[in-house]
Amino acid sequence: MRYLGLDLGTKTLGVAITDKTGTISSPYETIKYSNIEDAINRVLDIIKEKEINEIALGLPKNMDNSLGFASQRSLDFKNQLETKTDIKINLVDERLSTMEAESYLIGEGMRREKRKKVIDAVAASVILDTFIRMKGRENEERQ
Repeated sequence: MRYLGLDLGTKTLGVAITDKTGTISSPYETIKYSNIEDAINRVLDIIKEKEINEIALGLPKNMDNSLGFASQRSLDFKNQLETKTDIKINLVDERLSTMEAESYLIGEGMRREKRKKVIDAVAASVILDTFIRMKGRENEERQ
């Protein structure tokens, strides 16, 4: 099982993928897009190239658990992507994922200029790690 993690922003889409066993996530790339179709087409290419089985898409909720404008953008992206692929797309609460990614990169001593280039892909990896843990708990509960 290979999973894809996505962190959708207004101009960029962070992408992370797992290894073939679906247990270790890594930042993959940051897609810069001017329209959502470009981002979707690149995601479809990655799905095919990397033989992705399932997708974890970040759902940015407000701290009070409500959904705002950014959440709607992710829901719209999910709906559009679902019209072009049969792969299951899971929504994952991504509150604080960018902050966690930023903290990690600062801890690694990465300079601000370099962090800006990789932060979205690292945030996608945080989202994907959350998804992997959720899948693990589901599997444990079934046994």
